Formats: sequence, C-alpha cells, structure tokens
Amino acid sequence: MDLRRRIAAATFALAALALSPYALAQKFITVASTTSTEQSGLFKHLLPVFEKKSGIQVRVVAVGTGQALDLARRGDADVVFVHARSAEEKFLSEGHGVKRLPVMYNDFVLIGPKSDPAKIAGSKDILDALKKIRDRGAPFVSRGDRSGTHIAELDLWKAAGIDIAKDKGPWYRDTGQGMGPALNTASSMGAYLLADRGTWLAFRNRGDLAILVEGDKRLFNQYGVMLVNPEKHASVKRAEGQAFVDWLVSPEGQKTIADYKINGEQLFYPNANQPGA
Repeated sequence: MDLRRRIAAATFALAALALSPYALAQKFITVASTTSTEQSGLFKHLLPVFEKKSGIQVRVVAVGTGQALDLARRGDADVVFVHARSAEEKFLSEGHGVKRLPVMYNDFVLIGPKSDPAKIAGSKDILDALKKIRDRGAPFVSRGDRSGTHIAELDLWKAAGIDIAKDKGPWYRDTGQGMGPALNTASSMGAYLLADRGTWLAFRNRGDLAILVEGDKRLFNQYGVMLVNPEKHASVKRAEGQAFVDWLVSPEGQKTIADYKINGEQLFYPNANQPGA
C-alpha cells in the first residue's frame, strides 16, 4: 500500500473511531490554558487523576494567556486556566467568564548565560537587572506572544521606566512562541529571558543558561481558573466544565498540584483558599 493510501486508511479509521458510540458517549471538555502549565508537565500529572475520578476527558489547548482568552471569547473552550490577572479581569468584565477562582502560584525567574554580560547574577532587584540589560545591549529574548509571561515582562519593563517599544534594538528579540521554544532560542543565543519557574525546572536543553535573578516580590506569578459563560456561549459544557473547576480548587485537586515535583522541587503552590489571590 503506498503512502497516500495508508494515510487515507488511517484518516478513515480515526474518523470511524471518533463517530463510534463509545467516542460519542464519552464526556469531554476543552480547557484553554497556558504553555507553562503544559510544558512544565503539570497537566500530565493532574489530568489522569481528575479523569479517573470524574469520567470526563480534558482536552487542553496550550497557548499564551491572551490567545487562550481569545479562544474562550469565541466559545471554543469550556474553561480557561491562565496567569495574567489584568487580562482575566477584562475577560470577566466583558461577560465571557462566570467567576475567577485562584488556583496556585509560583514565580518568574530571570534566566541568562552564566557568562552574564550584564553583570546581574545574584541580584534580587528585577528592575535594576532589566535596566542593566538595556544599558549594555545584552541579548534578551521575549515571548512576544501576549502570554501571561509576556504581559508580566512588559509590565516589568514599564516599572523599570523603560518604554521597550521605543528602546528595543537589535539586542531585543521577539519570538512569538511558547516558553519552551523561547528558552531554546535563549539557550542557542546566550540571551536573557523571563521564564516561569515551573517550565524552567522541566526544561532540559539549558546549555549555558542559569537562574540569575530571583526572589523579587514583583516576580510573583498567580494562576486563575474560570468557567466560560454558558449564557454567552451556548456550546459551553456547563456541568462538566464546572466539575473541573471545582476539582482544581478542592482539597484533592490542591493536594495533587502540591504533589507535583521535579527532582524533589515543588513547581506550583496551591492557594485556592487565599482571599484576593
């Protein structure tokens, strides 16, 4: 059988499976989430536990926070699980979400080459570090994709008194990609970048990169979850989506998040019960 026939046969088989009584009866939801929750390995840890308990399959679309919220605005997701408070609140104010609930937090870290041309290693002042990177024209990689990490990066440049849209030059590179690819780019270029700690811990192609700046309270990174409003989008699976939201913030869901570790280091810290998180 030639390649075209094999592809056609495989396509037919997949279509038949999708239309089988079992597949049609299977309950599933679509969760629009961030690349950090996917590429850190968190979903591979969380979802089997939830799916076994609930019988609901979770299909994750992992994109930047801005894109995840846009998917939900079109009614193409049942739940959003993201990390950019200002964008989440705008989404709610537009009537697209039912209620935002805090789930967990970790932090951002400034990654860079061990040679450290900007001389920022060991600093706990992220704003001072960014100023030195800009002043010395040291290579910096940006997600450039409206993700939660990208939004946080832009806010930090602004807090440092830098208009990055005007001040960026050849030293500043927008990738328009997820956290993993951005880290790969930084590794190959010997560049600085802002990363969430979870994806960094799961990242293996570190090359000459290391954490150079951490511990500044401005690097706090909160995640929230929302059911997409079924009153605005009739396609939303209200019961199944709410079941996933409720499980994430339940004692079992929170413990499952806390239990996720790489080499003994916890990646995310549950805080569903923290007021105002």
